[in-house]
Amino acid sequence: FPIYSVCWIELSFHIYLNFVPVQALEVINLEQKAQLVHELDGNVMRCVRDQNGNHVIQKCIESIPTKNIDFIISAFRGQVAILSMHPYGCRVIQRVLEHCSDEVQCQFIVDEILDSVLTLAQDQYGNYVAQHVLERGKSQERSQIISKLSGHIVQLSQHKFASNVVEKCLEYGDSTERQLLIAEIVGHDKQHDNLLTMMKDQFANYVIQRVLEICSENQRAMLLSRIRLHAHALKKYTYGKHIVARFEQLLGEESQTPGP
Repeated sequence: FPIYSVCWIELSFHIYLNFVPVQALEVINLEQKAQLVHELDGNVMRCVRDQNGNHVIQKCIESIPTKNIDFIISAFRGQVAILSMHPYGCRVIQRVLEHCSDEVQCQFIVDEILDSVLTLAQDQYGNYVAQHVLERGKSQERSQIISKLSGHIVQLSQHKFASNVVEKCLEYGDSTERQLLIAEIVGHDKQHDNLLTMMKDQFANYVIQRVLEICSENQRAMLLSRIRLHAHALKKYTYGKHIVARFEQLLGEESQTPGP
């Protein structure tokens, strides 16, 4: 134990030896963990952003009660969105969401994610943090995310990263929220047909396929009738073909369903 204490910081950043402090946290008792971890005080953000040091911070969060690592959690205040868009920071933020045992102490983490969720959804790393809250967060947190993304669903569905977040909104939202999202997707005016736009898009077509999987029977019937109108045209588009294939599969399943 004394050896670890002397070179804790140096080991945390070492490409080959950073496993030493990680393994130490698995075998020493809580009092020793608390003592050892405080060697990181003042270097938390440096560790989080380091390709080796971030593993040590993750292990601290996983193996030590939140009340004993307050200095680690506090270091993230005002930095959550920035960390969520960092290749290593996004992993650390997700570990906090998974292991934080003090909701009051960690509430600012979720609050800062919600404040920036529209930006995070479109980021190559931040989208995973947004998805994490949708999958594991409280119902009111999911509702806040869906509310903040509403009005942007068609555009976000055409985005490489944000389209995955939209799919999670559809999957984890309640029936009312799902209905509102689907209404936004199928809405159209004289100038724009959102559904057609999405069906032709390389990313949004997967959102439409997800909608077809989870929507109600009435919604599916309405969508299939709309898709039928565009089926011939969609076959001309690389990604539209995916929708036509799914459309034909669903029609085939319906035709095989025995009547009453």
